[in-house]
Amino acid sequence: MLPVVALVGRPNVGKSTLFNRLTHSRDALVADFPGLTRDRQYGQASYEQRQFIVVDTGGITGDEEGIDTLMAQQSLQAIEEADVVFFLVDARAGLLPADQLIADHLRKTDKQVFLLANKVDGIDGDSESAEFFSLGLGNVHQIAAAHGRGVAQLIQSALLPLEQEFPEMLVQKTAQEEELDAEEQLEKLQSLPIKLAIVGKPNVGKSTLTNRILGEDRVVVFDMPGTTRDSVYIPLQRDDREYIIIDTAGVRKRKKVSEAIEKFSIVKTLKAIEEANVVLLVIDAREGISDQDLSLLGFVLNSGRSLVVAVNKWDGLDTDVKDEIKRELDRRLGFIDFARLHFISALHGSGVGNLFESVDEAYRGATKRINTSMLTQIMKMAQEDHQPPMVRGRRIKMKYAHAGGYNPPIIVIHGNQVEDIPNAYKRYLMNYFRKALDVMGTPIKMEFREGANPFEGKKNQLTLAQQRKRKRLMDFHKNKK
Repeated sequence: MLPVVALVGRPNVGKSTLFNRLTHSRDALVADFPGLTRDRQYGQASYEQRQFIVVDTGGITGDEEGIDTLMAQQSLQAIEEADVVFFLVDARAGLLPADQLIADHLRKTDKQVFLLANKVDGIDGDSESAEFFSLGLGNVHQIAAAHGRGVAQLIQSALLPLEQEFPEMLVQKTAQEEELDAEEQLEKLQSLPIKLAIVGKPNVGKSTLTNRILGEDRVVVFDMPGTTRDSVYIPLQRDDREYIIIDTAGVRKRKKVSEAIEKFSIVKTLKAIEEANVVLLVIDAREGISDQDLSLLGFVLNSGRSLVVAVNKWDGLDTDVKDEIKRELDRRLGFIDFARLHFISALHGSGVGNLFESVDEAYRGATKRINTSMLTQIMKMAQEDHQPPMVRGRRIKMKYAHAGGYNPPIIVIHGNQVEDIPNAYKRYLMNYFRKALDVMGTPIKMEFREGANPFEGKKNQLTLAQQRKRKRLMDFHKNKK
């Protein structure tokens, strides 16, 4: 039996982001659209060598109507089930009436409540979090769920008192076991068709592009935004490879998302991204980059999906207009320099034929096999070229690296004080690994863990079950050649 941790709070305070970090998954929707997590979302979390169940809920605002009432009920039910409650508030937004309402309810329960001031990255956390002490829930734990800041210390504080009651939650997973798990995940990925989600705001030409790719009118096309309400899944075989094309409903501006059916269309779109291996983001060249495009792009990146960008309706534009659009793309999309950019006309077919080269390249990058020896060597080269900074008078020392998963590639680095590595050095490492591994089209996720190198001075001693798993994986790869 494992302890249950419930995440509660008003909408858009970062509950799903924390859920995904704790479960090392992308099961909960994460985007700048309040209230997307309507049902209780359960996941098994493994963090700081402890296993537990985490429950993500929809937000509570205090003035719920309709579907929001159901969300509030789900949150209250999750509190009843929980052994520990993480109550999240937004340090950037400050203390709001809805926070007070939730705190009033939590004080009436007999649950152990941890008050978390989220989104403290880049601000003065102490001053911005001070007002939350008035909620009467004790200490305010400052975290940045998106970047992992403060999460390890939080888990230790919350779960250490429960170890005697729940001895099953303690887990010791070695780097060898993690690498074998990653190999098993890769084997499963390579046995399935490539899922390609075609996403974008309404009326950018997603369905037209899907039909152009398929060579037939499989998806309804009409010049009215939102014609495709539900995501459509279509199998495709191309050059001896199998694909599943997912044509999605568009994501509108939030103020236009009023009807329940439109809200569920957004959920379906974001769910499609979660299911996909590669996302093809379609942008309207004539309208430029909108806030909806950037919100959708942010969700794709948070999900760790491989990415290809198609700028549609490129035909018929003047040269000066095209040059201006390219300058805007360079300025506003410079942070996704790993993604291929294509200029196309879905209606007339120009540029469409080259898309699959980038889709295949992105998928190869997301599933490229990596191992401990390779990653550790690259890490040492990066460290020699640019030493990590000093922290509290001591030099950060990275000792070894291993694969933690695929799609996206996850690189786990162990060493001393590595959890204190600043973001600028993390970006340097990410770019170094990208160039050394020669991967394009996919983000690279990095995790940092304290501790000694378990491989040092030892042979790789695997259990009998691990030996059988390794043999099965090796046989699988031999048969693929």
